[in-house]
Amino acid sequence: MKPKTRLIHGGIFGDEATGAVSTPIYQVSTYKQEAVGKFKGYEYSRTGNPTRHALEELIADVEYGHAGFAFGSGMAAISSVMMLFSAGDHVILTDDVYGGTYRVMNKVLNRFGLEFTFVDTGDLEQVKAAVQENTKAVFIETPTNPLLKVTDIGAVATFAKGKGLLTIVDNTFMTPYFQNPISLGADIVLHSATKYIGGHSDVVAGLVVVNTAQLAEELHFVQNSVGAILGPQDSWLLMRGLKTLGIRMEETNTNAQQIAEFLDGNEAVEAVIYPGLDSHSGKALMEKQARGFGGMISFDVGSKEKADDLLAKLKYFTLAESLGAVESLISVPAQMTHASIPEDRRAELGITEGLVRISVGIEDVEDLIEDLQQALS
Repeated sequence: MKPKTRLIHGGIFGDEATGAVSTPIYQVSTYKQEAVGKFKGYEYSRTGNPTRHALEELIADVEYGHAGFAFGSGMAAISSVMMLFSAGDHVILTDDVYGGTYRVMNKVLNRFGLEFTFVDTGDLEQVKAAVQENTKAVFIETPTNPLLKVTDIGAVATFAKGKGLLTIVDNTFMTPYFQNPISLGADIVLHSATKYIGGHSDVVAGLVVVNTAQLAEELHFVQNSVGAILGPQDSWLLMRGLKTLGIRMEETNTNAQQIAEFLDGNEAVEAVIYPGLDSHSGKALMEKQARGFGGMISFDVGSKEKADDLLAKLKYFTLAESLGAVESLISVPAQMTHASIPEDRRAELGITEGLVRISVGIEDVEDLIEDLQQALS
């Protein structure tokens, strides 16, 4: 089954009871039991809901995994995955992760005895050097947010497996349409489904896919115990979003490539970061492990003042948190998505005050380039 077909026909197609082509929204909290412990697959919607189950089956199918899980947000998904570990366990993470990921690791989960080391996972030697006796997993974000650094998923997963470690991949930027970490050797893949999977700026959600029955059992126990579940209406919205993910990602990728090339030739821009440019060190690796370069571009205009001036003049790029929507969004990571990262840490990573991040939408690319041209000049 080809990727676009799998997005539409994967998982549980329609509703057998009624013949409905679209999975119904089961807005229900509890279910009638025929006798004590005898029920028709569902007993309580925190434990399982037919609409959420259909979404979980679909995401497992399109990520080529064993089982899927739907959470109330991307951060709920990440936090729940971290709950697979115990006090005293150590996890290696990509240094340039989303600010919310950095925050939950260093200001919340560390309170419970979990230990974290942040390294450039694009350099396998740094990963190897960070392994400790209590290390249990390597957490990769690739491409990273916002510097779009690329990690070789297969190489890290092979090394991790040899050490008995789990490999966890945040696949939000690439989506299952462009990149499938489990097929490359990863054990767990997660998404902020608020972004490209939802795709329309109308839902907040997180998705996780695991590659074994044991991990599925363990994560379901966490999900049911903690209760960080996704509701049926939001689950339905994500299934609707997944149906058009392929055509949206292709259009976004095409637009982003043209915009990155325009920015790369603009005198008002000091640097452009996009994996589809020849100047990006990770381009060849992206061509090897992904089927596209995505819709995220970061570029530096040199200062906070110039960034603020740019934002004030744009018409078609909406200043907003988040990414991955049909409309083009723009943000300044140092002041917005990554403000929770200490200033000295941002400077060390290269997240400057003049760094601008755009999430390219599916508008006509000529309008987007014209808008950037007039704002930059």
